[in-house]
Amino acid sequence: MNPLVSQSSPQLHCGARMLDLSEPKVMAIINVTPDSFSDGGAFHAGGVLLEKVLRRVDEACREGASLIDVGGESTRPGSIPVSAEEECERVLPVVEAISQRFDTIISVDTSTPQVIRGAVQLGADLINDVRALSRLGALDAAVESGLPVCLMHMQGEPSSMQENPDYQNIFDEVAAFLHGRVAACVAAGISKEQILLDPGFGFGKTVAHNFELFRRLPAFVEMGFPVLVGVSRKSMLGALTGRGVEERLAASVAMAAMAVERGAHILRVHDVKETVDAVKLAAAVKFEKSNNG
Repeated sequence: MNPLVSQSSPQLHCGARMLDLSEPKVMAIINVTPDSFSDGGAFHAGGVLLEKVLRRVDEACREGASLIDVGGESTRPGSIPVSAEEECERVLPVVEAISQRFDTIISVDTSTPQVIRGAVQLGADLINDVRALSRLGALDAAVESGLPVCLMHMQGEPSSMQENPDYQNIFDEVAAFLHGRVAACVAAGISKEQILLDPGFGFGKTVAHNFELFRRLPAFVEMGFPVLVGVSRKSMLGALTGRGVEERLAASVAMAAMAVERGAHILRVHDVKETVDAVKLAAAVKFEKSNNG
């Protein structure tokens, strides 16, 4: 038995809350950046930012989201990193306000140790890092937090990751990277039962790479950790459908349902209500299939 593989049932201790992943859950995306690829900075509007965010969080919770994912650094292709100070200014007031007003699990989409520490103090419950805690100081901050961590694969950095993605074997290389980051986290003191994995759709991958990884989702699940999938509204969907970002609802929901059938535990999405319905149906079909062998 591999000592780095989690053998327990998918139960995450998210601060004072428990997240039961025996059934798939939906994570709502809340981008507090001025240049998000999909919402056009809808939640970045000066003095009314917080009011807009809280309205959207309330809506997402009522629509069935189990987690709220707050991010203050754009990681769309071609984006430039922001300073730790600016990211803190964007994210921390939002985390605090959500924590004070809503009984929900707050995920912080960050690679920055200052944001991790500040968000934990203000009520964050999970760390979701596109750089898999590789930024200087991030792993130490995550260990100190005691919170679950989601480790994502990305080739390169957002500013250049889509210039020329190249792999000899996409699945083997992504899986090897994730295994390596799991080992680093466990060695640093993070329990393997507190680790999730994300293949990183759209992060340094071509359309063909993305769909090959999606086809191989069951193999990621077999690595023994809960798997988070984020394909909502992404360009891989537009490449096949010819639809613009705002016209990718149907494709996003279809992919969410297929991800559940392939074993995904968390779906990170923009369109909560529609995805929750699709996830419920896909999970019911999957569960019935399991019971019937």
